[in-house]
Amino acid sequence: MVANARDLKKAKKDIQQAAEIIRRGGLVAFPTETVYGLGANAFSAPAVERIFRAKGRPGDNPLIVHISGGEGLGELVSEVPQNFRLLAEKYWPGPLTMVLPKGLRVPREVTAGLDTVALRMPQHPVALALIRTARLPIAAPSANLSGRPSPTTAEHVLEDLAGRIQFLLDGGPCTVGLESTVLDLTHKVPLLLRPGGVTLEQLQETLGEVQVLDSMEFKDEAPPSPGLKYRHYAPRAPMFLVEGEPSRVVKEIQKICRENRLKGRRVGLLVTEENRAYFRAEAIEVLGFRSSPEEMASRLFDSLRRLDTAGVDLILAETFEKTGMGLALMNRLCRAAQNRIIKAR
Repeated sequence: MVANARDLKKAKKDIQQAAEIIRRGGLVAFPTETVYGLGANAFSAPAVERIFRAKGRPGDNPLIVHISGGEGLGELVSEVPQNFRLLAEKYWPGPLTMVLPKGLRVPREVTAGLDTVALRMPQHPVALALIRTARLPIAAPSANLSGRPSPTTAEHVLEDLAGRIQFLLDGGPCTVGLESTVLDLTHKVPLLLRPGGVTLEQLQETLGEVQVLDSMEFKDEAPPSPGLKYRHYAPRAPMFLVEGEPSRVVKEIQKICRENRLKGRRVGLLVTEENRAYFRAEAIEVLGFRSSPEEMASRLFDSLRRLDTAGVDLILAETFEKTGMGLALMNRLCRAAQNRIIKAR
């Protein structure tokens, strides 16, 4: 069932129904400010296993547990690190996930057998209302098939999971459009595992020193955060990032488009508003202006899905500065392209 939850007051009964499904061990897709989540009772191993089956998600890929407040924290974590409350006061509710030592009640299915648990308090009013009504923490990865671009609208959820879930709360398009920042607080110096809506610069301003994970390789072990080990965010067509001086990037993309057109291949592009006029291709998605990486980030996953719908054979994308929200944008682009980069000559 799909319920229109864009008006929170009118959606009260639908949220109550969705919360009851969660309490009974079922699956509910719901909006957050980052992406749509696929939620289940975080204290129920069988319910959490249903998430993995619905998504086709590997069992060694941990989930994020969504909460609505500090109550019940003692059941989820065994220890509250020093910086936790400072960060929670500043960035919760919001797009920040914190990794903490896990409590005994959290099933190993949630954490992929790790001794840590990832917690977040989402900002979206529908997500908060669902958690509060269910009176349970909700484990929720993105509500898509594993490896596909994350869903930022209810329509995206249905593209991937229709017939696999019991209830979908349609809260409209997600505003941030990229998954949350993940920060591991179990180290002496906090470790940024995944960039997102709370930027590295903001974290450094709040905490001082913050380390950044410098390796994405977790071949024989569970990754400490979602989005690190497996193919993620990927469109169906092979995708390449074109990197270099801006004018050379434009010429390189033009050349690749010409070469592929002669071979009868359909090319899709992910480009900026500034460069849109320079390109001819079968499908062009404009992310926005370079001066607004937040806008570009919010459009990324929808643009990748549009290129899938266009049936292109190849996708080329511009690259961006890895500062502010640009770091998260480039993180997702690199994962979607599986680190395939063309150097503009």
